Amino acid sequence: MGEEAQIQNKMKILCLHGFRTSGSFLQKQISKWDPSIFSNFELDFPNGSFPAGGKSDIEGIFPPPYFEWFQFDKEFTEYTNLEECISYLCEYITTKGPFDGLLGFSQGATLSALLLGYQAQGKILKEHPPFKLFISVSGSKFRAPEICDIAYKEPIKVKSVHFIGAKDWLKLPSEDLATAFENPLIIRHPQGHTVPRLDEGAIDQLGSWTAEIFQNNDLEEKADIKPEEVSKIHNKDAGAIDVEAVVA
Repeated sequence: MGEEAQIQNKMKILCLHGFRTSGSFLQKQISKWDPSIFSNFELDFPNGSFPAGGKSDIEGIFPPPYFEWFQFDKEFTEYTNLEECISYLCEYITTKGPFDGLLGFSQGATLSALLLGYQAQGKILKEHPPFKLFISVSGSKFRAPEICDIAYKEPIKVKSVHFIGAKDWLKLPSEDLATAFENPLIIRHPQGHTVPRLDEGAIDQLGSWTAEIFQNNDLEEKADIKPEEVSKIHNKDAGAIDVEAVVA
């Protein structure tokens, strides 16, 4: 009975993998992080909506099958199967959830931020509770104006942390994505386009961040008060926090 209650009290995070990889590969990537960070969370790692339509960067590193969420052109302004992907994820979130937050790497982070922006504007997931947290690793914004005008219309009021690599080819787009969120926590690392290994300082930063969110959620459930009221009580952020993290 005690174990069942503990599982029920955990917050659920939907984790979306990168382009032409898989849920299992993202799970392996996240396993590099200290397990205490997500001790109060249940992580779900689904595969992308479509089989990989070309060569995967992880061939020979991690076994297939590989998947992608949607397809795009070179300028990242035209997208194929994006609406189908959004419908698939909304159905998944509705049937497997509710989820408390999203975590994503690269294409998965970009897509997660889009879902958060769309939900905030009432475009999708109207019956699903608002998400409470977002962890982005090498994410970026969509570039099509018809998407940007809705998804990033206003600062997204979901607590967010953004991992940005010094050698990542998506460094600048990742920084731009962070500006779409209210009071983002930015953790920098010296690596490239990857889920980084975290040093002690970064583990403490992320661990404290997730612990505070879990405590606020626990407070909210026990007191049955609105999330924004809990946020006012615990909000210590005066603005964006930018942390220089050294990665092993």
